[in-house]
Amino acid sequence: MVRAPSTPPPLPVVLLLLLLLSLPLGAEEALPVESRLANSCLQARKQCRAEPACEAAYQHLGSCASGPSSPPPARARSGSGSRSEELAGLADCLQAARRLRNSSLPGCSCHRRMKQQAACLDIYWTVHPARSLGDYELDVSPYEDAVTSKPWKMHLSRLNMLRPDSDVCLKFAMLCTLHDKCDRLRRAYGEACSGTHCQRHVCLQQLRTFFERAEEPHVQGLLLCPCAPTDRTCGERRRNTIAPGCALPSTTPNCLDLRSLCIGDPLCRSRLADFQIHCHPRDILGTCATEQFRCLRSYLGLIGTAMTPNFISSVNTSVALSCTCRGSGNLQEECEQLQRSFSRNPCLVEAIAAKMRVHKQLFFGDTAASVFPEMEAQNESPAVRLQPWVPFLFCCTLPLILCCGLW
Repeated sequence: MVRAPSTPPPLPVVLLLLLLLSLPLGAEEALPVESRLANSCLQARKQCRAEPACEAAYQHLGSCASGPSSPPPARARSGSGSRSEELAGLADCLQAARRLRNSSLPGCSCHRRMKQQAACLDIYWTVHPARSLGDYELDVSPYEDAVTSKPWKMHLSRLNMLRPDSDVCLKFAMLCTLHDKCDRLRRAYGEACSGTHCQRHVCLQQLRTFFERAEEPHVQGLLLCPCAPTDRTCGERRRNTIAPGCALPSTTPNCLDLRSLCIGDPLCRSRLADFQIHCHPRDILGTCATEQFRCLRSYLGLIGTAMTPNFISSVNTSVALSCTCRGSGNLQEECEQLQRSFSRNPCLVEAIAAKMRVHKQLFFGDTAASVFPEMEAQNESPAVRLQPWVPFLFCCTLPLILCCGLW
């Protein structure tokens, strides 16, 4: 009902209006991420609890989502009686999933920067049991893309204290140091990832915190700063951004084992699924599925997980997982395909190169091409750009059955 013009608004409304008017531009970014999501899994779960039929279906479906590392039921049991019980149980799970279709749970999503991200992802994978076992659909991600247009204010004049010929990576490191939040988060993971007695899980946790909470331009500037191929100091500074001495495995694992470890963790599984969606070519010509900034965001989201990628050296911009395909047996081709999804992924290669060109332009303007001529040639190399990558799918009998039955 609309109030009559002669009736003054109550005092709380006046105070609220004054507060809103006093907020600076871009203040909506201060709102909790959960409140800015169109359909957060946390909110969808609350709505489901209020409806007995939805709650019963969700609880039943939760018992159906076995862990990714569990063996398929057909291998765990034998006999016709057990097989019949398995089929009956599967039918019950399918029916529970169908009962949730009219709720807001199937279309719910999460965000990388939300406070209760782990709880949100648990809800997502419970509602999508087939995907929880690794059978990802390439058009679905647990994460909602919350694109903001808030400009990033860089005080480049504060870099006058540096020598004019200082490399760009050093400049971005200084910009982070001059920013209180970036400096605090960077120091935290620097301390956690240093020393001879480094605890890798603590290091990875602090890395995730930095890449999730620091402003994206700071994060991208530190990791995607351009270096001339001859400038090893700059390249090593860039490579050490994610502390390879502590963040990466002490012994090189098999890539398929690394993937299995990732699938067993809801957060890593979510980041890997997001990377598959936003950073893969749709066809043999290398046409990328989504925009470059989404590819970069999904790539950076993997840092701090079991599948943390990194630059392979200080003299180029090639990236790779810290794993090997030795000992893969008859899965050698699948393992190499997983490796190529990082090292020979044309969408990722071009997204990184484009961001580095932006950073060069920021500091060098029209002289960027003459400052980094060798790097331009490297980024445009056909040997790197024309390598097609067919998105890899995870194979498992149960998720294929669930996927066909549910979706």
